[in-house]
Amino acid sequence: MATDTVFPPGFLWGSATSAYQIEGSPLADGAGPSIWERFVHTPGLTIGGDTGDVACDHYRRWREDVALMARLGMQAYRFSIAWARVLPEGRGRVNAKGLDFYSHLVDELLAHGITPMATLFHWDLPAALDDRGGWLNPDIAHWFADYGEVMFKALDGRVRHWATLNEPWVVTDGGYLHGALAPGHRSLYEAPIAAHHLLRAHGAAVQRYRAVGRHQIGLVVNLEPKYAASESPADQAATRRAHAYMNGQYLDPVFLGRYPEELREIFGNAWPQWPAADFDLIRQKLDFIGFNYYTRSVTRDDPGAWPVRAGRVIQKLGTYTETGWEVFPQGLTDTLAWIRERYDNPPVYITENGAAFYDPPVAADGRVRDPLRIDYLRRHLLALRDAIRAGSDIRGYMAWSLMDNFEWSLGFAKRFGLVHVNYGTLERTPKDSAHFYSRVVASNGAALHEEI
Repeated sequence: MATDTVFPPGFLWGSATSAYQIEGSPLADGAGPSIWERFVHTPGLTIGGDTGDVACDHYRRWREDVALMARLGMQAYRFSIAWARVLPEGRGRVNAKGLDFYSHLVDELLAHGITPMATLFHWDLPAALDDRGGWLNPDIAHWFADYGEVMFKALDGRVRHWATLNEPWVVTDGGYLHGALAPGHRSLYEAPIAAHHLLRAHGAAVQRYRAVGRHQIGLVVNLEPKYAASESPADQAATRRAHAYMNGQYLDPVFLGRYPEELREIFGNAWPQWPAADFDLIRQKLDFIGFNYYTRSVTRDDPGAWPVRAGRVIQKLGTYTETGWEVFPQGLTDTLAWIRERYDNPPVYITENGAAFYDPPVAADGRVRDPLRIDYLRRHLLALRDAIRAGSDIRGYMAWSLMDNFEWSLGFAKRFGLVHVNYGTLERTPKDSAHFYSRVVASNGAALHEEI
C-alpha cells in the first residue's frame, strides 16, 4: 500500500447532507413550512413534480442512518438544520419536538464516535419569513442571529463545528436572479440586496456565537475557478467578471471588508451603496471556511449571458457528470491556492465534493458498481493532497453526499450518493464508492492507490 497519500494527523473524514434533501416529513411534529415546500408544490418547477415530502425519510430513519455511517467508518457528519422545524414562524416560538430531533441526532452521532458538523441554513428559509420579505428584509440579520442563538445554546456543548450559511451564491443566483430555485424570483435589483443581507446575517450569527458559543464557526461557500478561453481582452475581462461574481462576492467582504469592483459593472444601476458599518458586521473573524467544489468554468465573453456577460465553453476532450459539470480535479488545487494567497491561508474544510453519475440498479450480489464515482473521488483527493503539500491549511473532507437524495429542482433524477437509496422502499445500499471511501478513511488516505 502506498504511503505517500497519507493525510495530516487529525484530518477529519466524513460525508454531508442537507435537511430538506433527506429528512422528509417537512411539516411533522409542529414544524412550519419553508420556501421549498411552496416551490416544489408549484407545478412545473421540479423534474417530474418531485418533492421532498418523503425524500429519504431521514426524519424517521436517523438511527439507521447513523449506524450506517458508523459501519462505513465515517469520522464526521455535516448536516443542516431546518430552520422552520425549530422555529415554525422563523422567529419567536421554539418547537420543542423539532429541536429534540437534532438533539437526539447529535447524541446518536457522538455515541458512535462521529463528529457532528452543523449548518444553520442550507436554502430552506421559513415561509413565514419569506412573507416578510425574506433575504430582502434587512431585519433578517437579527432573525437569523436569534435562530442561531437557540441552536448554539441547545447544542454547542456537543457540536463543536458550526457553519452559518451554505452557498449564499446559489441562494441569490438561483433564488433571486434567475428563479430556478426557491423562492423563484427573477430580478437584477433583488439579487445584490439578498446577497448583502445574507452576509449581514452571517456576521450577526458569528457575533452571537462569540457571545454564547465556545468552539468553532465558519461560512460555507461554493467556489468555481474560472479559466479564460483565450488571451483576448474580451475573454480575459469576462473571466474577471465571472470570478468576482461567483468567488469574490462572498469571500472578499468577509475577509477584506469590501466587494470586488467588477460587481458594479455587472449590476450597473442595480448595484446599491452600502454603509461602512455593514462591512464591520460582515467582517467577523472566522475559525474556518467551508469550501464546496464540483467543477471549473472555461470562460468566454458572451454579451447575451445576462448579467455577467460570461459564457462557459464546453471542452471537447473533457469528462462530464450527469449534471453537465466537467470533471477537473486541478481546479480544486488551484482554488485552494487562490484562497491561501488572497485570504492569508485560513483553515479550510472541504464541505462538499462529489458527482452524479449513472448508477446501475442494485445487482443480484448486492453491489452497486459505480467506478466513475470512485475515480472522481480518488482524483479529487489526490488533488487535495497536492494542495496540502503546497501549504494550504486543510482540516477535513466531507464527501457529497452520504446518500442519494432530493436534488432540488432536479428532483430525484440525479444521484450523488455514496449510498444507493431505493426510492420505492427507501432501502439503503452502500455503493462500491462507499466501500472505497471507507478504506480511504480508515487508512487516512493511504488506500487511494488500491486496486478496486
